[in-house]
Amino acid sequence: MTSSGSEAGTASGSGPAGPVLAIDAGNSKTDVAVVAADGTVLATARGGGFRPPTVGVDVAVDALAEAVGRAFAEAGIDSVAHVSACLANADLPVEEAQLADALRARAWGAGVEVRNDTFAILRAGIAEPRGVAVVCGAGINCVGMLPDGRTARFPALGRISGDWGGGWGLAEEALWHAARAEDGRGGPTALTRTLPGHFGLDSMYALIEALHLERIGQARRHELTPVLFATAVEGDPVARALVDRLADEVVAMATVALARLDLMDEEAPVLLGGSILAARHPQLDDRIRELLSERAPKAVPRVVTARPVLGAALLGLDHMGAVGEAQARVRAFYEGS
Repeated sequence: MTSSGSEAGTASGSGPAGPVLAIDAGNSKTDVAVVAADGTVLATARGGGFRPPTVGVDVAVDALAEAVGRAFAEAGIDSVAHVSACLANADLPVEEAQLADALRARAWGAGVEVRNDTFAILRAGIAEPRGVAVVCGAGINCVGMLPDGRTARFPALGRISGDWGGGWGLAEEALWHAARAEDGRGGPTALTRTLPGHFGLDSMYALIEALHLERIGQARRHELTPVLFATAVEGDPVARALVDRLADEVVAMATVALARLDLMDEEAPVLLGGSILAARHPQLDDRIRELLSERAPKAVPRVVTARPVLGAALLGLDHMGAVGEAQARVRAFYEGS
């Protein structure tokens, strides 16, 4: 799915010269930075997770405000020229607009631009705002952008929007296959041993019971994703098939985004980010590159490990019209830290 022009809830054009407030807010943590127009990082701060669907927009923004307040105090300011916020759970343009209004009401900056946090990873990995990024952490998402403001994106709301994969999805699939293997509805897999074994249990039945009765908290299910990858390394066909399917999903999203932005026939970066892709599991990494070479031969895959707040800062400097040395300076700060 695509959108054209600037993101919903954003200011367009270049603002007055002055500092930028960069915010990268994920489900588990928030990074903020105050960046001068010349790219000097004046202050940084870290806060907790950003979860408006769980706690509501106002409470979620209150959590941002604590980190922003510390960064402003360190920089010796109380506002900036522009706020560049890349936020988790800003999955639809209507959500971006709602969050932009909420940030604007805090009067942190003269202008406010809100994007989904996947854009931060994309911008952190490229020298200019042109390319595609696929992020696979707890969930999976993909965005693309061009210097003229056109973007390609997906709702990324889970199965209702056609998604498959991400850490939570892989854990669920591994449990499904292991449960069926143990009770005879499915073929054999070593996952029947490795998944319960991770929690010190001796059967899938025991694991299912512990999960259902919440003796093992739901939040711990993500621990099963590394177990799945380790089982694939051991050669288990079911685990290996799930890893291959994830590679196919990553490449499917990337190629659709490239096509929507008319980038299939020219060299274009495909950035791979998030905890699962950044781990560079050999089977997954090799399969993604193999499939990309078949379906989008001119794509240039690259893993991004820089902190996403760098991308939020660069997007803010883009908005301010700051190029060259300013962008190199902020990039050096984060890539050297």
